[in-house]
Amino acid sequence: MKMLRCIAVLLMLGASASHAQSVKLADHEISALLSGNTALGIWQGVQYRQYFAEDGTSIFAQEGTKSALGRWRVDTTADEFQSIWARDTIWEGWYIMVYAGAFFWVSKSTPPTLFKVVEGQNLVAE
Repeated sequence: MKMLRCIAVLLMLGASASHAQSVKLADHEISALLSGNTALGIWQGVQYRQYFAEDGTSIFAQEGTKSALGRWRVDTTADEFQSIWARDTIWEGWYIMVYAGAFFWVSKSTPPTLFKVVEGQNLVAE
């Protein structure tokens, strides 16, 4: 059911993307997309998987390294995803953008970073 909501969000935004515009997800769209699901992408040249539990915990896994346990939330005022990790002292925020049907993490300090979402907790590559 959650994946159907994610697909519905993507389809709604796809209409806008067909005009080559990027669309920033709103707080409720971010929650629907991430909650209970896993993001897959490449971070600093290495493939990663990040699971977003419904209780606000997050697990970040990259091949060849120890998994990291953190927290995640959605800032409803800024419409942004936020995370904090064991050694951090402040929450870091990211916008989630959709462009041409693809999702991107966007921050002030890094270029847009492509990712996709799979349903459920999928921390191990098949």
